[in-house]
Amino acid sequence: MHKTRLCLTLIACVLLVGGAASAQVLALPKGEVILSATGQISQTNVDGAANFDLEMLKAMEPVSITTSTIWTGGVHTFTGVPLKRLVDTLGITARTLRMTAINDYMVEVPVADAVEGGPILAYAMDGAAMTVRDKGPLWLIYPFDSEPSYQTEVYYSRSIWQLNRIEAAN
Repeated sequence: MHKTRLCLTLIACVLLVGGAASAQVLALPKGEVILSATGQISQTNVDGAANFDLEMLKAMEPVSITTSTIWTGGVHTFTGVPLKRLVDTLGITARTLRMTAINDYMVEVPVADAVEGGPILAYAMDGAAMTVRDKGPLWLIYPFDSEPSYQTEVYYSRSIWQLNRIEAAN
């Protein structure tokens, strides 16, 4: 009886320790912070926020979208982190993302927009890093050309550039 209880206790301890060890921890940024996420997030790395430098975003399995936009001439290839991947990584439980630009311009984007094949937080256009002058460091880009339902004022208005802050809120 004691051996069985001891064995079960040891198994429980191994599972608890193993589970804690396998949980992902958000690393600290080593370079300049270009994105800070706050609010209803479960993953943080500093004072209740999740701060990211460019290298951290590049490590999040980036994807590319080739599309035209109403702000740029012709078709361009944008590279960045899928919004869905960022939402999942941060454990966002809110319904709304308040996205704010460097100049404090703010838009509200429903978390429901964070779908596979949906928008990305682009940090490069045609292979070059986007500077503040060129709508960087981050620009929320929807795949306008591949999904006609994105070609509306609603989605155009959500395509915030010079993005540097996200607050997850209801």
